[in-house]
Amino acid sequence: MQHPVKILEQYWNFTEFRPFQEDAIQAAIEGEDVFVLMPTGGGKSMCFQIPALAKEGICIVISPLVALMKNQVQVLQDKGIKAMALTSGLSYSQLDTMLDNCIYGKYKFLYISPERLQQELVQERIRQMNVNLIAIDEAHCISQWGNDFRPAYKNIKILREIHPMVNCMALTASATPLVVDDIITELDFIKPKVFRQSFYRSNLAYMVFHEDDKYYRIESILKKYTASSIIYVRSRKLTLEIASF
Repeated sequence: MQHPVKILEQYWNFTEFRPFQEDAIQAAIEGEDVFVLMPTGGGKSMCFQIPALAKEGICIVISPLVALMKNQVQVLQDKGIKAMALTSGLSYSQLDTMLDNCIYGKYKFLYISPERLQQELVQERIRQMNVNLIAIDEAHCISQWGNDFRPAYKNIKILREIHPMVNCMALTASATPLVVDDIITELDFIKPKVFRQSFYRSNLAYMVFHEDDKYYRIESILKKYTASSIIYVRSRKLTLEIASF
């Protein structure tokens, strides 16, 4: 088995991991159920991608967003790693061929939505795959206490029934302690290793201004900080008004 640092260097051109990444990767390689709570940009995807590359077989990745799946698959493919996503709009024959490729074509990653997982054909073919890891991205979607609860996530545990000996990794950037406990329960985790990275960012600051003339304040800020900026507002109408201003 190739060492995780060698894989990191080969595909990502880094020579060392960020805090908690290596611990999470090693736990996954050793067959532990793993929970990864890291801020956006903290390198969560490497935590399941590197163990999957280190072991024989394919990693099943559950992801809620087509754009997210396509982006991660493209990044992997650009690195010369065989990955595919089962997105919407596929014909039965296309789906059939792609699933066969996952069984016989030495693919390392199969990205699917929780809804796609409910199809009998998909479940049947996953039974035939040499699955080395199950990764649940945006895992807070499984919890009714989470911000983006998605009912289909409740049925992800079917993967644990199909491949009871395969360990699982849940990943999210947003989960309260209550949501973490709920995710662990819903996925039938067994003595999971939980890795929490601090959400503190030294380059970010929060300030609140109570302004009578918001447009004047916006203009002042943009003149002082000339780099690109993002202005969030409550409606499309306000977006157009501020853009026009």
